[in-house]
Amino acid sequence: MMKNKRARTSVDKAVVDVWQREVGKLSTRNFAHRLAASEDLVLRLDIYKKLVKHQGCVNTVSFNSDGNILVSGSDDKRVIVWDWETGNSKLSFQSGHVSNVFQAKIMPYTDDRSLVTCAADGQVRHAQILECGVETRLLAKHQGQAHNLAIEPGSPHIFYTCGEDGLVQHIDLRTAAPTKLFTCSHIDDSRAYMPVIPLNAIAIDPRNPNLFAVAGMDKYTRLYDIRKYKWDGSTDFGQPTDYFRPPHLIGDDQAGITGLAFSDQSEILVTYINEFIYLFTQDMGLGPNPVPSSPLSAFSEASEMGFDHSAMDADEKAIPQVYKGHRNQETVKGVSFFGPKSEYVVSGSDCGRIFIWKKKGGELIRVMEADKHVVNCIECHPHTTVLASSGIETDIKIWTPKAIDKATLPTNIEQFKPKPRSRMYQVTTPQDLMLRLFSLQRRGSSPEQNGENSSIAGGVPLELVLSFNANSDASSDGGGNASGPEDLFS
Repeated sequence: MMKNKRARTSVDKAVVDVWQREVGKLSTRNFAHRLAASEDLVLRLDIYKKLVKHQGCVNTVSFNSDGNILVSGSDDKRVIVWDWETGNSKLSFQSGHVSNVFQAKIMPYTDDRSLVTCAADGQVRHAQILECGVETRLLAKHQGQAHNLAIEPGSPHIFYTCGEDGLVQHIDLRTAAPTKLFTCSHIDDSRAYMPVIPLNAIAIDPRNPNLFAVAGMDKYTRLYDIRKYKWDGSTDFGQPTDYFRPPHLIGDDQAGITGLAFSDQSEILVTYINEFIYLFTQDMGLGPNPVPSSPLSAFSEASEMGFDHSAMDADEKAIPQVYKGHRNQETVKGVSFFGPKSEYVVSGSDCGRIFIWKKKGGELIRVMEADKHVVNCIECHPHTTVLASSGIETDIKIWTPKAIDKATLPTNIEQFKPKPRSRMYQVTTPQDLMLRLFSLQRRGSSPEQNGENSSIAGGVPLELVLSFNANSDASSDGGGNASGPEDLFS
């Protein structure tokens, strides 16, 4: 009779890994990967340093490709380059933006001297670090805030941007002008007041840089293939090659997405407003022409057309993995993979905490206090078990596995609530106002049609603009994300 084997603990496994490395059965690289993915290290993450120099909330943090430098951008319109290990600022400069910096990233293979940024002023800018200082220039412009940019993996020249105007642009630093690829629009006419989809996120598949995904204020993540774009402008490139959406959000016109990320297995991670985080594999796509419908109508149509319900049941099994516990309502939050092979999922939350889940199975394993208000950004080190986080507070926190004792989950996770703050906007209400502004502006009207005193350029009603300005002025004396209309979605 065989005895039951004792379950191997993380310590046992670590000892075996060390032995295998010493005798040559495990390569140094694989040993480092296994160590970086160790749950034991994740449970020992603690604040290593606080990087303090910004004068406003920090909206973006990003490591360079080597992982030894961190770059940050803030409401103070400054970009700071950090030696995060020492906590010292290597360089601090004015970005050239006239409003809050939302993204700042270092272009690879440029000796960390080439940076690109986008901001609440809609501008996309390039900063070149020279011996005599920093030179910045305007590359492109969005109508409305520009929330996100994505660098083509391994390229020192090419990146993409997206913004609230629904526009996606391809920028090559070697050329004089950006390429406007398309403006993202709805797949049906059910939301006629919103002619374009304000975009919050864009990401490139690291396994196939020809593929990139965008998402914003509707329920779909759209996947595009840049190879289908004809550079002479003779094609309508606005049609995605695939759509992704959780099955239960069929017919939900209030859904919205704030962040995207690709894993190194081409999985797509999506975080929804007032909802959860979902993980899609490539075979979960809805195809290039999803039919918008409600759950009831979809079931009725299937019955009338005699669809095989057993086949439908099989399709329903392809449900994305879900990650729960955090809260994403008040600001635009990113979402990230963590670990050398994307073993974990990490996100900030309105309650001021960092949440870490196991990618496989969705088990929540860490909850860490990281901000007095909201955590917006989590950036993972490219090679080791290090995190950088930022939010409404003016500092950046660096997390390393230095704690002596392993952390345990709080017992009252479901009771976590956003901490009360004055002058803090939710994502939904001001965005609806912005959408109406864009809609009316694009329709256009003349003073003769609307009355000379009732409208401004583009036919936007004066009372709507005054209402928006009043809301903006009411918050202009606050700090962090509530300092003005440009802060609504930082």
